[in-house]
Amino acid sequence: MIGTGPNGLTAAIMLAQAGRTVTVYEGAATVGGGTRSAELTLPGFVHDVCSAVHPMAACSPVFGGFPLALHGLEWIHSEAPLAHPLDDGSAVMLERSIEVTASNLGGDGRAWTRVFGPLAGAWRSLRHDILAPALRVPAFPIRMARFGLDAFRPAAPFARSKFAGPRAQALFAGMAAHAVLPLEEPLSAAFGLVLGAIGHAVGWPIPRGGAQRIAGALAAYLASLGGKIVTNSPITSLPDAPLVLCDVTPRQYVALAGTRLPDEFRRTLESYRYGPGAFKMDWALDGPIPWRALECARAATVHLGGTLEEIAAWESGFEGAPFVILAQPSLFDATRAPAGKHTAWAYCHVPNGSKKDMTEAIEAQIERFAPGFRGRILARSVLDPAALEARNPNLVGGDVGGGAIDWRQFFFRPSPRLYGTPLAGVYLCSSSTPPGGGVHGMCGYHAVQRALGR
Repeated sequence: MIGTGPNGLTAAIMLAQAGRTVTVYEGAATVGGGTRSAELTLPGFVHDVCSAVHPMAACSPVFGGFPLALHGLEWIHSEAPLAHPLDDGSAVMLERSIEVTASNLGGDGRAWTRVFGPLAGAWRSLRHDILAPALRVPAFPIRMARFGLDAFRPAAPFARSKFAGPRAQALFAGMAAHAVLPLEEPLSAAFGLVLGAIGHAVGWPIPRGGAQRIAGALAAYLASLGGKIVTNSPITSLPDAPLVLCDVTPRQYVALAGTRLPDEFRRTLESYRYGPGAFKMDWALDGPIPWRALECARAATVHLGGTLEEIAAWESGFEGAPFVILAQPSLFDATRAPAGKHTAWAYCHVPNGSKKDMTEAIEAQIERFAPGFRGRILARSVLDPAALEARNPNLVGGDVGGGAIDWRQFFFRPSPRLYGTPLAGVYLCSSSTPPGGGVHGMCGYHAVQRALGR
């Protein structure tokens, strides 16, 4: 097994459960891939290096079958999963309750209930089909067909057609923007639908102690099954083993395989497209973020983008004020900072490999909704796309999703073989395979199902 991201560790666990002898190699000093934590600013302030809030992990079918709580993983739920402040001083909230969410959307309350009621109610069943390759027979074909009719639509037109008012439109747009797609492109609505449904059905929790606890629990469970992890051991070529799974993106896989790959398959992987990058910041704070809309303090995640139109403008052409996704974990997890102090985590999407410094723009967007924020900064950490890739080679150009997930790479990701390769016994299991990015382990799950089935 090459790589210890959530997908790699999931694949290793499943192989160990199946009675295989498993050795996992990790180039870095710690396991985790995109689920790592570190003191990025000051001693005693724990920051998540990449992912911070984990709705997909909390509802992952494969994680749900692992005894991760016995190995140190504890989920913390904020009172509301998400806050979206507006310029009028209020915030529109995604609540666990659909009814409570709807009651704060004015005339769009009924429309919100019609969109999310059936989806959230069926989420426990639908998640198995949604978090799977697209070209397969779903377990719930009628429900998936209904979901697909909306999911394949562009998010901005979808929101305008379903919701008449700016509050519901903005709330949906912020969730859809997690697609890292222009909101006028097909498939972008799927992310708003899925994240909204998870928010109502499960929540958007954070792991106590930081994202590293997810990787730590997976690694500890693997060890209990007899699996072995070797850190500080970068792999530069495919090892000689009966079965090799690679938690890497196509670019790294081509380098590992070298001349062993047929030319046609190599060209396919070399033409694989990576999506926009991320410009990510962390702060050590002297106090909580001073939100103008006080209800923002009820949510671990805050979307800073204003209206649907503003969010769509940024995600389509990176124009105007950035759409910022912010987490404030120390409000709910005292292990993240010294007593009385706080941490904050945020990022915005930027062109892949962008060298533009977004520090001022991100902090200005926070100040827009939390005047006085800068006065509470004790220290900051800045990770631009190049810095993110330096920490984790899978984040090519700062792309945290393992590649663009637009319709052209939705069905055959990263190739028509999906997890398979022309090399016998060698499989891909990273977020560059279905169902794509996110901390859920399902790429590893499906890769092992394919490998064991062969």
